Amino acid sequence: MTCDKQLRGIDIREVRCKRDADQALNIKEFAVLAGISYSVARDWFNSTGFPRVHGMIFWQDFVLWRRAQNAKRNVPASPPVESRAGFSMGIA
Repeated sequence: MTCDKQLRGIDIREVRCKRDADQALNIKEFAVLAGISYSVARDWFNSTGFPRVHGMIFWQDFVLWRRAQNAKRNVPASPPVESRAGFSMGIA
């Protein structure tokens, strides 16, 4: 059970059933299922590109969004340009 005052009364079992039935979750249900605070869930819901639809989210859409966010963070930096042997800088 969460200690977050905003999330009291949200039954995790009911939320899991909604997720398993591919039903939309409201922000409080989402926060409980994701294991985050209500304020963090609210920030995510308001962030650009977050897959909410009229204040609701489908769990699978969140999973896809999260994977895309992680992929963006894990893109390796482009390797440094190596100098070519015998290449002249043209400095006189």
